[in-house]
Amino acid sequence: MARPDPSAADRTAPDRTAGGPADGRGIGAVLQLLQAEFADVTISKIRFLEAEGLVTPARTASGYRKFSAADVERLRYVLTAQRDQYRPLKVIKEHLGAIDRGLRPAAAGPPVAPSSLPQTPGQPVADDFGASGTELRLTRDELRTAAGVPAALLDELESHGLVVASGNHYGGDAIVIAQVAAELAGYGLEPRHLRAFRTAADREVGLIEQVTGPRRTEQTGELAALTVRLHTALVRSRLPRP
Repeated sequence: MARPDPSAADRTAPDRTAGGPADGRGIGAVLQLLQAEFADVTISKIRFLEAEGLVTPARTASGYRKFSAADVERLRYVLTAQRDQYRPLKVIKEHLGAIDRGLRPAAAGPPVAPSSLPQTPGQPVADDFGASGTELRLTRDELRTAAGVPAALLDELESHGLVVASGNHYGGDAIVIAQVAAELAGYGLEPRHLRAFRTAADREVGLIEQVTGPRRTEQTGELAALTVRLHTALVRSRLPRP
């Protein structure tokens, strides 16, 4: 006896995972959600987008598709880009890849990196040392655009180890480093003058790892915030008083 094809069963099977985004939704439930906004969407269309690699829903043990809330939003992004911006699937797939690297969707055009990362005013707190600054994965051109710095400055920062790529991508903290370096250059401080900051940072990281180990923990952020507070106070205490 031939085994049933789960893909075909998706057409008529009741939604066995319609409990909500936490549990995942069956393809029928996803179709109902999307048809309210995209009247011409069909199950065949959703399956085609999956086959093209634009969405990758999980599968149950019996082979049924299980769409998360993120999967639904991804489909909505694709359908909107096709309907409103007439973008081909190849371009949409490239944009989704950029979004997967942490870039923000733009109303028109490709996704963009933030022009700067949010900074907490006043004394830094442990949350400043969470993963938000490193979740971005930027190409070199994306980093230059986001930071607004010339290629020559970025070359110098890399040559002195102040900005370091991981593979072919840069983390979000590289935006802040490049922006601050550009501002310091206005005061005559070139990247070669900033190597002492990199050395000091390496030493502080070494001290933190003596306490927490090499893996990031909740204590890592707390200790990093304390070292920055101490550094700020020490510099301030040694500056000439007005």
